[in-house]
Amino acid sequence: MAARSFKKASSTFGSRTDVGCVREHNEDSLVVAPPLYVVCDGMGGHAAGEVASEIAVDVIAERAPRHPDAEALGRAVEEANLAIVRAAREGVGREGMGTTCTAAMLENERLVIAQVGDSRAYLLHKGRLQQLTRDHSLMTDLIEAGKITSEEARVHPQRSVITRALGSDPRTTPDLFEINVETGDRLLLCSDGLSGMVEDDEIESLMARTPDPQRCAALLVNEAIAHGGYDNVTVVVADVTGFAEARRRKVARKTKVTAALLVLLLAAIVAGAVGIFNFLTSNSAYLTDVDGKVAVYRGLQGDVFGLSTSKLVEVTDVSVDDLQPGLANRLRTDGIKADSVEGAQELVQDYRQEIEERNRPSGEVAEPGTGAADATTNPADANGTGTPADADPTADQAATPPAGEGA
Repeated sequence: MAARSFKKASSTFGSRTDVGCVREHNEDSLVVAPPLYVVCDGMGGHAAGEVASEIAVDVIAERAPRHPDAEALGRAVEEANLAIVRAAREGVGREGMGTTCTAAMLENERLVIAQVGDSRAYLLHKGRLQQLTRDHSLMTDLIEAGKITSEEARVHPQRSVITRALGSDPRTTPDLFEINVETGDRLLLCSDGLSGMVEDDEIESLMARTPDPQRCAALLVNEAIAHGGYDNVTVVVADVTGFAEARRRKVARKTKVTAALLVLLLAAIVAGAVGIFNFLTSNSAYLTDVDGKVAVYRGLQGDVFGLSTSKLVEVTDVSVDDLQPGLANRLRTDGIKADSVEGAQELVQDYRQEIEERNRPSGEVAEPGTGAADATTNPADANGTGTPADADPTADQAATPPAGEGA
């Protein structure tokens, strides 16, 4: 017995195989590799039937197309047939060994099947079970010829005789089926260990009431064993999710892209806000009162989220009390904004000059670079003589002749 199970695709699925209650060896093999599902029931006894079924699943798993294609899947089954024939000729297994094969590919709402022998494919559609494949068996030929009934076929002594199998003839070809399915349908592949032991209506009921495909597969096998388990029993159940899974993945991708864009947008907003904040704090300043002195701060007044947005540059020597009352009140309460630290310092210099001018004695004129008059008044000028202090008082007398002298 060989089982192949690979990653999940768009379908949810379950599978189980069991030796049953009578046989010593399990000659069934299966593949569960979505979108590929295969059930093979080997014939020829131990070391023959199981070899044939293993060769079949190995070749089909390797040669099957990546997506549902009935013709390509049929060619893979034909190659499996030739591989079994060659193996028997080369002494692998036994001469005359063979296997049934039902291979299916299910993807979205498309199903293709390649079938040889009496392993079956069923479809549960809207709660009703229908057999998709036709058994290549003596019983089917007799039923279709009207010689026996379905009930008689279930207990007929030649019920296990099949008319077509892989490994019996190099020219064997499978029947091909192409079926459109719907979301909510359920595919069942099984060996005759299930279909030969359990009635179709029982299979239908169990499949319809068991949502989980793995549990459904296990219960179907248990049901076959409960009915006697005279043969190996293998079951594969695959749910048709159609385009629902593709839509889900599309929505998930769209959600991820949207989330990524939102993150990028948020990052850009934060970066922009930080840039603006840094620009404002670097290019803004204000004046305020610190311990009675005019202080210069870089940044913005107040806090943002409890964090200070300004930094003290200097506490000047200008006393707030020496300023005009209105200006002093603004400094103590709201502060005075400036475009830059340099602008704030210029305001401080203006305040300093205003205070100096207000405190200068009346009549005293200040010139740039001094605090008093440049000229010195002569004491004689102070007495009203108009004579400079350094003039020679005898100079005019020497130049003027005495009164009474003739010219």
